[in-house]
Amino acid sequence: MGSYKQNAFKYATIVAMGGFVFGLDAALISGTVKFITQEFSLSELELGSVVGAPAMGVLLALVFVGYACNKYGRRSTLMIAAALYLGSAVASALAPTYVSLLVARFMGGLAFSSISLASMYIGEIAPPKWRGKLVSMTQINIVVGLSAAYFINYLILGWANTEAPWVQEWGLDTNTWRWMLGTEVIFALLWFILLFFVPRSPAWLLYKGRESEAVSMLSKVTPENEIRAKIIQMRSSLENSNQDRSMLTQLKEIFGKPMRVTMIIAMTIAIAQQATGINAILFYAPTVFEQLGIGTDAAFAQAIYIGLTSVVFTVLGLLLVDRIGRRPMIIWGMLWIVLSLGVCYYGFETANYTITETAVSELYSIPNSERLNTLVDVPFDSDISFKTALIETLGETDARDYSGLLLQKAADINALLILLGILSFIGAFHFSIGPVMWVLFSEIFPISLRGVAIPFFTLVTSFVSYLVQKFFPWQLATMGISSTLLFYAIVVSIGLVILYIYLKETKNMTIEEVQLALATRRKT
Repeated sequence: MGSYKQNAFKYATIVAMGGFVFGLDAALISGTVKFITQEFSLSELELGSVVGAPAMGVLLALVFVGYACNKYGRRSTLMIAAALYLGSAVASALAPTYVSLLVARFMGGLAFSSISLASMYIGEIAPPKWRGKLVSMTQINIVVGLSAAYFINYLILGWANTEAPWVQEWGLDTNTWRWMLGTEVIFALLWFILLFFVPRSPAWLLYKGRESEAVSMLSKVTPENEIRAKIIQMRSSLENSNQDRSMLTQLKEIFGKPMRVTMIIAMTIAIAQQATGINAILFYAPTVFEQLGIGTDAAFAQAIYIGLTSVVFTVLGLLLVDRIGRRPMIIWGMLWIVLSLGVCYYGFETANYTITETAVSELYSIPNSERLNTLVDVPFDSDISFKTALIETLGETDARDYSGLLLQKAADINALLILLGILSFIGAFHFSIGPVMWVLFSEIFPISLRGVAIPFFTLVTSFVSYLVQKFFPWQLATMGISSTLLFYAIVVSIGLVILYIYLKETKNMTIEEVQLALATRRKT
């Protein structure tokens, strides 16, 4: 490997580490749900606000990230994002109140735009033959970060449940959730430091009129005989871009009649990707697994499988997207998602919940457990009716705090079927609509509109993500797990029908060919 390739790989690896920090930040909260709910006495909607706060933060960040990139440069903006991750992790771990935790989580969401920034920077410094592989490093790092978060949570919970002297000395047993969120500090700080060793983007240097510096930077990642041609290409791109047009003008063009099919495709996939409920599963993983009646510790352990499944199928999807094609992966992947959610719905819908006299005698950790005697041998045909009876019997606080234990004792459920359904859903998402949406976004918009179109539809998918995260605890408490999953399946099915009608294959097409293909409605 030549020195310029080594440099490109080194810089891309450092920048793509932001994906790992993103995945870590996004998933660490899953292990803290029960702890922060108890400590701050949160309602379902307040819990949803804490978990979904970063998704709201990124909505604000996406409005300003383009300006920051052009004003301060890609590297400087990435360093700001790293500093935000660091500050958010410290503030979250030390948060004394619900409001302070909410603000700290929102701050972390401001850094979530680092994902699009990382892809932008890597795309501008990577050799053409390596661009796809190097850009995909960010997506892979995200799912690796998710996996690491689940493992860290499981590890800390395991330590917290031991009676080792150092556990009590460090407060792992009393501040478990703070240690979980605090682990992000290490990785955010490391990323922030490493970014000092990354040079500025040559495209930004040329944009600022600093051509000699751009040439010097390109000499580190480009063969000597290709530098001049690269400079000419970037200069031509800058001259031909429509930077003088207002954002409103470009948005009107995106929603205009010639772009109608492209807009329908982009809007549908932006909504459907998050309406799958993927972030409800990822960010509330132990909570979801507790519904299987396997207990809290086992629920944390099972969450690790989500991370591993995410990694495997993300890698497979990125390796096969250019071979299978975008349309087949999206259409069949969404069908796979619907079927997987259907399996989970069936498993939860056919579950029964009954507290036996023996079970009550074993629930010595619950204060005055004899209160449950009125529910002995009373069958409940859904998790929502069972939880309602528990609240009426134990009170809202005890019913919430001991829900994992009570479900473990009462549930008669096909846990293996549901577990396979959940992992199948995770695999389907990360193989298809998860990563392929971003591939489509990079292809279906003309170059002149891409700078506005991609951030706009990213805003759409981020807003839907926020709604899913915000309302999932409320849905769980009012609709029950089976109806919530059925709701996701119905929404995805609607998106599937729309994309089946309008989505065309864009594999191996130039941008111009894609625009021509989308100019007329698909005939099927």
